[in-house]
Amino acid sequence: MVSIYKSKAKAITSPQHPELDIERWDQEAQSIAYHQGKICFVEGALPGERVKVRVTEQKAHYLKAQVTKILQSSPLRIAPQCRYFGTCGGCQLHYISAENSRILKQQALDQQLQHQLKLENLPWQPVLAGPDAGYRRKARIGVWFEKKTNSFTVGFRKAGGKEITEVTDCMVLSPVIAPVFAVLQQTLPTLKQGSAVTHVEVLDADGQAFVVVRHIRPLPEADQQKLQQAWPEACWIGEAEPDQFSDWSELVTTASAKAPPRTPTYQLANGQKLSFAPTDFIQVNAVVNKAMVEQAIAWLAPAKTDQILDLYCGIGNFSLALAKQAGMVVGLEGVAAMVTTASQNASVNGLDNTSFAQVDLHLPWPKADWNQPKYQKVLLDPARAGALGAIDEVARLKPAQVLYVSCNPTTFARDAKVLLAKGYRLDKIGMMDMFPYTSHLELMALFSHTRQ
Repeated sequence: MVSIYKSKAKAITSPQHPELDIERWDQEAQSIAYHQGKICFVEGALPGERVKVRVTEQKAHYLKAQVTKILQSSPLRIAPQCRYFGTCGGCQLHYISAENSRILKQQALDQQLQHQLKLENLPWQPVLAGPDAGYRRKARIGVWFEKKTNSFTVGFRKAGGKEITEVTDCMVLSPVIAPVFAVLQQTLPTLKQGSAVTHVEVLDADGQAFVVVRHIRPLPEADQQKLQQAWPEACWIGEAEPDQFSDWSELVTTASAKAPPRTPTYQLANGQKLSFAPTDFIQVNAVVNKAMVEQAIAWLAPAKTDQILDLYCGIGNFSLALAKQAGMVVGLEGVAAMVTTASQNASVNGLDNTSFAQVDLHLPWPKADWNQPKYQKVLLDPARAGALGAIDEVARLKPAQVLYVSCNPTTFARDAKVLLAKGYRLDKIGMMDMFPYTSHLELMALFSHTRQ
């Protein structure tokens, strides 16, 4: 047998609790420092601070660390307004005001995009923002039943873990759905099959509360009635199996209670009303969503002579607003049920100049009437994975303008490179603070083709 020599792994020589000087934020609101020639991503620090950290991960070219002590504080640092900060995993940035965090986020994004896109003096537009509290109209609430103590924990997942932090109130949750914590904490222990409930999803649909209860065993009708009676103003929906829903609204037995509507809706700034399923994707910040749609219309300036392609159209959030001014809007979406909903929304809003189709946009596009170079304008709003594959198809169609809405700066930069290489220029770019007090960052960018 041949014996192959393997060198021993190098011992970690850097201290596990070093003191670092924070230089800046990156696009994910991680603080950047350097230690022994390596970049160090620090959680919980602000630019200009000197901190003591605990190294949590060490790789060949970088470190990750968490702050254990602030040695020199930034003037931007504030006392957290949320009493659950540090244990609840919902918000990461309560140690800085939402306004100042927007400034640092944009600075980080500007630096990242200038570097990756090889552009200078990016055409930044004003940040879109709404209220910093009570903005979230949709949330997932965790439920944990402890057999040993026969007790329930209701709240959000802990930071960096799967355990549930007990929460009785949430400053970013809409007041319409805020009662969910008290209702569940008081009612679950009284149910015969309360331990079957794993989590609930709550939704504020323009002032109407909806609650989707996820349970692993059937809930007796008596349990359903107790939940409905505990919060009769809400529309309760149960899900025993994936996509198998049952409406509990008719179980209201309180004489004075009026059964709530069964279909959630929200309204855009132009008065258009969109219906959707409680489990459909919608933007959770209603104020910023309205402003975002209005900005998209203002930047694209659709005219009756325009044919517009809306990719990842969902339930028609942008499509309907575009169709009100454009000649024709074609919406493409990967989820068939949402395509049906988008078509229904167009019909309800009196729009006969729309067409919707179910397409996997990341695969090579099929031969179809919609797949023709006939569009003057294209809008795309992909998920965090971006528009890999689809962006090449968009460039092939050669629309005069492309409006890209992104929730991930990294995949946006990757896709923007494709457009820039295909003869487009970046005309406008703006950040949208859809999730104050978090590291999430949304942006909108308008590209125009440079052909004469």
